[in-house]
Amino acid sequence: MMVGHAGVTSAYLVRADEPALIETGPTTSLGDVRRGLDELGVGEGELAHIIVTHIHLDHAGGAGALAPYYPHARVWVHEWGAPHLADPTKLVASATRVYGEEAMSRMFGAVLPVPGERIRAVRDGDVIGLGNRDLSVIYAPGHASHQVCFVDSDTGALFTGDALGVFLSDAGVLRPATPPPEFDLELAVASVERVREANPSLLLFSHFGPAPEVEELCQTAIERLRRWTSFVREAMTHGADLSGVTEFLRERTAPELQSALDRGLGVERYELLSSVEMNAMGIMRYLKSRAASGG
Repeated sequence: MMVGHAGVTSAYLVRADEPALIETGPTTSLGDVRRGLDELGVGEGELAHIIVTHIHLDHAGGAGALAPYYPHARVWVHEWGAPHLADPTKLVASATRVYGEEAMSRMFGAVLPVPGERIRAVRDGDVIGLGNRDLSVIYAPGHASHQVCFVDSDTGALFTGDALGVFLSDAGVLRPATPPPEFDLELAVASVERVREANPSLLLFSHFGPAPEVEELCQTAIERLRRWTSFVREAMTHGADLSGVTEFLRERTAPELQSALDRGLGVERYELLSSVEMNAMGIMRYLKSRAASGG
């Protein structure tokens, strides 16, 4: 559950000698995550690891609120994200500039710090041991500079974070996730290629759920990252501002949602997680940065 919507953001339990939770969701999802763990038989003294793919609030915003309930759990995050879990002041300020105060409160709730002594930093190639199985770390920037994916040694499944974008499995539509301020097309495409090269058995999306179509989704992710960027570039070439770019992008990418609409499936959840305007903002910032640097 997130902002009253089911099926939009995932938290995964990895059963092991040392049980691990992958992603916490925002603080507004705290009750649902705790109830889920309780229903799966993982008590407050049993959870050994809380692991997040990156520090965006829909993935890790609830880490500080969740940690006190599971006092033995270490909290794992990429080394560049670790300082922002310990002190989320800059993270909250950045998100507030994008979402506004009212939406921040409604969507994510309070963002509490994680005690520094409980945080463990990871980098590319590290392995998080869970006793009888491991999680291998793949650095996957592009969506965010501090994003990582994890591969489970037992199943070969890969936790994607937002490296491939948003894929709501019931709708069957993959949408890029290109928010400001860190979206980088080249890095994002390279990260998808790294996911593909890992040859996972299954993709475990943070938004939302498992998907077995690994090769198809990796290829679609790359194509759509490039296509959405080309549409924004085209609109900017004609002098469009954010509003104009957003409408142009919405119009050009509307066919991607048509199959879900034809089946009567609501697609408003995509706007909640990865709105066209948010994606336009991120791509515009990337293109302006590239132009300024002569790229």
